[in-house]
Amino acid sequence: MKPDYVRIFDTSLRDGEQAPGASMTSAEKLEVARALARLGVDVIEAGFPAASPDDLAAVQAISAEVGQQSVPGRPQAAPPIICGLARCTRNDIEAAWQGVKGARHPRIHTFLATSDIHLKHKLRLTRPEMIARAVEMVGFARSLCADVEFSPEDAGRSDPQFLYEVLAAVIKAGATTLNIPDTVGYTMPDEFGALIAGIIQHTPGARDVTISVHCHDDLGLAVANSLAGLRAGARQAEVTINGIGERAGNASLEELVMVLRTRGEKLGLQTGVDATQLCRVSRLVSRSTSYPVPPNKAIVGANAFAHESGIHQDGMIKNAQTYEIMRPEDVGAAQTMLVLGKHSGRNAFSKRLAELGYALEGDALLKAFNEFKKLADRKKEVHDADLIALASDERTTVPELWALETLQVVCGTTGLPTATVRLRDPDGKTHVHAAIGTGPVDACYKAIDGIVKVPVELLEFGISAVTEGIDALAEATVRVRHDAQRASHGHGADTDIVVASAKAYIASLNHVLSRQSSGRAQHPHEVSP
Repeated sequence: MKPDYVRIFDTSLRDGEQAPGASMTSAEKLEVARALARLGVDVIEAGFPAASPDDLAAVQAISAEVGQQSVPGRPQAAPPIICGLARCTRNDIEAAWQGVKGARHPRIHTFLATSDIHLKHKLRLTRPEMIARAVEMVGFARSLCADVEFSPEDAGRSDPQFLYEVLAAVIKAGATTLNIPDTVGYTMPDEFGALIAGIIQHTPGARDVTISVHCHDDLGLAVANSLAGLRAGARQAEVTINGIGERAGNASLEELVMVLRTRGEKLGLQTGVDATQLCRVSRLVSRSTSYPVPPNKAIVGANAFAHESGIHQDGMIKNAQTYEIMRPEDVGAAQTMLVLGKHSGRNAFSKRLAELGYALEGDALLKAFNEFKKLADRKKEVHDADLIALASDERTTVPELWALETLQVVCGTTGLPTATVRLRDPDGKTHVHAAIGTGPVDACYKAIDGIVKVPVELLEFGISAVTEGIDALAEATVRVRHDAQRASHGHGADTDIVVASAKAYIASLNHVLSRQSSGRAQHPHEVSP
């Protein structure tokens, strides 16, 4: 590896998925993994195989496909390293190995806390006991896999001298990558940079392995801390798409990559990421998790390249560099107008979907095409964003147990908002129910509840226009909680915002029901680095 090359380790499918309500199905995780490989990330942390049978199956599927095949469009590129997370226990490490061993380049990532607060209150281990366990488990992992990563959890609040001792011991035991996590986002950039520099200087063997950084965003410093670590000598950065993850999230992949690219003359570091795909992958992860991207989000937000001020607009007209330090097309933000309309055929439609990264087939393609035809009849202009929303809405990765057949709403300034819905159950039978609510969406949701009868708490509801104009396609996202700890999400798109809202709510209920039938276990969020 070149001395100026930074490995991008994406943990959207593991740490990112641990964000409340952001869990993905196996099919969704596989699709995101394909996109990450096309994006050019070096390592994909595909999951936490010991967390549940479904997570193990997802990691195995990603290892067998994404971890074996050459990257589409980049025939010379090797498949990415596929990584599985494990606590420092034999069962976890064995599960991780079962998950990743099908990849051409597998990696086991194991971790154990080193801060006194974790050792005393969570692990109840002495420092010598912690070192002994870490050495034993890293050695066990190395007996299974040639590539082993070790993370001293809560390194940012650990005693540096003890940290050097731990890291030296796991290097001798076989660790090939040392990941230094700022688990709670506590450190400042100068502190974190000094921590990395100290590890490289004072840990025997540290210069012979890869030093990695994994920073959380509790104080909004995740990207800044990651950059400080890289400038101090780390050469792997652990990041997530859109910065999703535990609590306030992780360092954002798109932000870190574009800082390294835009300020390359100052930093002197490079990555293998194809930045032109950043916006597309951001949208995919947003839809897969139902975590919307804030409009003001750096790099991939809807307003990242928007200019409203007259002074700014005047400068942009004269020279775009007056107010843009990146070009929209550099990150895939340029909007392409579809030359498709109501007379377009299915082949042209399918081809354009594939170009946008949505390869639909069979019934899913037919459903999306039929919806496209309806949309083209209603809209004057159809954009790529409309097409992406339709494709995401029609491609069902969660079984469609309940389906919306018809919906009628009565509302206004007089009378009570009333909704009547007709749903099709998993056996194909139809059910009709009417309800009154505080508004049309509330009435609609109560009518759906009257049929499906799955007790859930609505945590979040969002509606947004995909494109501009009164005829814009609406996207609805819903997050519900079925019990005290689990959250599920749903997504729906339609030109009618109430219909889009109903689709999203039904999708979230289907997510709950599919989980109940599969018996998928909860991720052990509280122990990950």
